[in-house]
Amino acid sequence: MSLEILQQHRVHGGTLSYRRHASAATGTPMRFSVFLPPVEGPVPWVIWLSGLTCTEDNFTTKAGAYAAAARLGLAVVAPDTSPRGEGVADDPAYDLGQGAGFYVDATEAPWTPHFRMETYVTRDLIEVVSESCPVDPARLGVFGHSMGGHGALTLALRHPELFKSVSAFAPICSPTRCDWGRKAFGAYLGEDEAAWCEHDAALLLEAGAAHGRFDDILVDQGLADSFLESQLKPELLEAAAAKAGQKLTLRRREGYDHSYFFMTSFIDDHLAWHAARL
Repeated sequence: MSLEILQQHRVHGGTLSYRRHASAATGTPMRFSVFLPPVEGPVPWVIWLSGLTCTEDNFTTKAGAYAAAARLGLAVVAPDTSPRGEGVADDPAYDLGQGAGFYVDATEAPWTPHFRMETYVTRDLIEVVSESCPVDPARLGVFGHSMGGHGALTLALRHPELFKSVSAFAPICSPTRCDWGRKAFGAYLGEDEAAWCEHDAALLLEAGAAHGRFDDILVDQGLADSFLESQLKPELLEAAAAKAGQKLTLRRREGYDHSYFFMTSFIDDHLAWHAARL
């Protein structure tokens, strides 16, 4: 399958398109959206990683990102959260299987053949966007929400050569120490919890991952988020950053919850923050 443009729209002077391509990593077709600003390229760009149950459409239609992205001359790419389709493993629960890839490469059956989202984002997605869009691969940032915030933090820490900036909304900060993460990692990565630690942002930070590569990491967390204490645990990320000497700007937002209403309230801040570093 070659790259297909499924839809295209004019927005804030730029172009938003939905695209599909074949991924060698997942062995399936994968979808993503891309906004290109109304300026000549190559332009800096950011990859947005979404949370549990989301597709490429949630951020695209709900975040309200494109007015700021157009003004900043920033391209924005939003991929799906997992492989999908006939023959792809799944689970009836919302927090495992299709829609819940957790941005890791699975090592356990039945997930191994297709659930390779780390390789998909860090190789296949970057390659297809770089080859088909006027973006500068050397000026790339990553951000995301919840499961995608975990993905943004861990992929940036594990692949600092790819990403110049990283931020997150309400990330799962330490998946080895919450139910969402332990369930997913147990399924995808097996019983050896030492392997899980390689995909835990707080533990990676504490161990000094990517030390000196990021001048700052930006995290926004709503204090009315129903998952704050049980799943997200930003205090663990904060403590790890302090121990490692990594600057972390953690903004606790009174009254904000886990929804896209939270993200659309501060998305302009995050885009400007990335643009300043790209």
